[in-house]
Amino acid sequence: MGETLTHNLIRSHLAEGAMHPGEEIAIRMNQALLQDATGTLAWLEFEQMGQDRVAIRQATQYVDHNILQTGYENADDHRFLRSVCQRYGALFSGPGNGISHWAHMERFDMPGETMLGCDSHTPHAGACGMLAIGAGGFEVASVMAGEPYRLTMPDVVNVKLTGKFKPWVSAKDVILELLHRFDVKWGKNKVLEYTGPGLKELTVPSRGTIANMGTELGATASVFPADGMTKQFLTAQARGKDFKPLAADNAAEYDDTVDIDLGTIEPLIACPSSPDNVKAVSEVAGTEVVQVAVGSSVNSSFRDLSLVAHALDGKHVAAGISMAVSPGSRQTLLLMLISGLMTKLIKAGVRELEVACGPCIGMGFAPPTKGPSVRTFNRNFEGRSGTADDLVYLCSPETAAATAVRGVITDPRELGKFPAVKEPAKYPVDASGFEWPPKDRASVQVIRGPNIAPLPVAAPPKDTIEGEVLIRLGDNISTDHIMPAGAKILPLRSNIPAIAEHVFEYVDPTFPDRTKKAGGGFIVAGDNYGQGSSREHAAVAPMFLGVHLVLAKGFARIHMDNLVNSGIPPVTFVDPKAYVGIQQGDRLRIANLLAAIRGRGDATVENLTRGTKTSVRVELRPYQREVLLAGGGIRYAQSRRRA
Repeated sequence: MGETLTHNLIRSHLAEGAMHPGEEIAIRMNQALLQDATGTLAWLEFEQMGQDRVAIRQATQYVDHNILQTGYENADDHRFLRSVCQRYGALFSGPGNGISHWAHMERFDMPGETMLGCDSHTPHAGACGMLAIGAGGFEVASVMAGEPYRLTMPDVVNVKLTGKFKPWVSAKDVILELLHRFDVKWGKNKVLEYTGPGLKELTVPSRGTIANMGTELGATASVFPADGMTKQFLTAQARGKDFKPLAADNAAEYDDTVDIDLGTIEPLIACPSSPDNVKAVSEVAGTEVVQVAVGSSVNSSFRDLSLVAHALDGKHVAAGISMAVSPGSRQTLLLMLISGLMTKLIKAGVRELEVACGPCIGMGFAPPTKGPSVRTFNRNFEGRSGTADDLVYLCSPETAAATAVRGVITDPRELGKFPAVKEPAKYPVDASGFEWPPKDRASVQVIRGPNIAPLPVAAPPKDTIEGEVLIRLGDNISTDHIMPAGAKILPLRSNIPAIAEHVFEYVDPTFPDRTKKAGGGFIVAGDNYGQGSSREHAAVAPMFLGVHLVLAKGFARIHMDNLVNSGIPPVTFVDPKAYVGIQQGDRLRIANLLAAIRGRGDATVENLTRGTKTSVRVELRPYQREVLLAGGGIRYAQSRRRA
């Protein structure tokens, strides 16, 4: 029996466990990727682990999220991040150097390596034949301290690509097609491995768009082979020596197969307010639009921006439309300037934003009240843009360009002849924005601004817990619902007491005050609770407020890890129908919780308000059970140090 590329990558990095689907395994990581919205907590946690330096081959810290410096907070945290990199031996990428996934792809993605990142879109690196996984900050801190990353052995799904794209259809439409067929939780505990002759249609940057947005399917990772396209890209980046061919064996066996004929795909668009609310562009054509944005960690490549520039050449953005572009890296910006394509965008009336995530996480360019915004981004959860009642659509650069010209959502095929766009044979390589740590790290002083607060640590769980249902939520609650992004809240990421005042701000702004007055309590939710961003603030901040546990029909992978590492038990209904019988304001008592955490039977939830009982369970891997019983990740790490 042949082996998949995913199995090959896991086997070559396996530290513990057997590669049987559903079993716990531990993987050694070659690299770690951090960004500033989640990296501050990760470094604060790393400091608690007593390590003198990063223990893996490379850790790289990017500043790409919190770029707007409207006060001292972001600037202070940038200094903190630079100083911890110098002190502990990590690379530092400062503001303006690039969005982490694009800049890392250009300089450091390496076929055959593994990487863990405290950004949920870390699987972007799968475009270069890596096994790259998104996780919470504590998991990344542990990896930097030399620990392997523990996870459930995933199923491997073969996404077999055949055919050729028709004009005005591109990589973004491929991942939207998968989101149309399936949903935001279909990929949980799965790695999507792309194969087939259709791979020749996809350059590495285009593969990056697909691998990045596999996260919106809930996938653990997405993996492309390292082939001729990979060699071409790395050679153009003056990194030909980093290439090595990697692919699945000819007789590889997969757990499932999904067939996609690229020639049958038409332009697609995800409608508000979920990435899986996908329709054909032709179905929603004519819809009013007030804003168009191109960029973010997907669709910010030279190919994508130049496609938009050519489509707008000699035209002008429609009246009433505000349009902006965000290049993915300093290199991309340089190439757009050198080629003259940025001039075409400027003449067309397009605004040029900074090299950063920017509008994707509500950091500037927020849409107006109830204003439809068409974006080439990866997520469109309510409020993520920075406007609470936003109406965000996700699409390809082709559709974004057509929409900007016509002023309403427009099928790009109406623009006529498709412009010829090619990847450059040679990129203007610029690594000046990366700082390597000094040789004398011991003399470096870590700089801490007043916004960096002590890291709160949970107490070990009790066997019986009683409290109020503080909030009752439906399915697919995202981390953007729990802990909003945006220019107002993200600058507080290093200050848990301050950021905790904004938990569920767009859902129920009374939640923080009610939770504190109640002395803590429970969150009750539907399926796929905590989808989306890897930000562990969505677990740490509720813990700080006094949330005892979360009772849900099911949890997203990364958020479940974050709850465990924060000391909050993630508890599921034995019978999902019991969810209906619990309402906000009910008083609950949970008994036999410690036995359930140990995997020794179910716990019982008694609804003291309604006089009913239901069975619940704590479905965790062995490692997670140990961490939760210790009171979370920090207590667990400290206990191991003492031992």
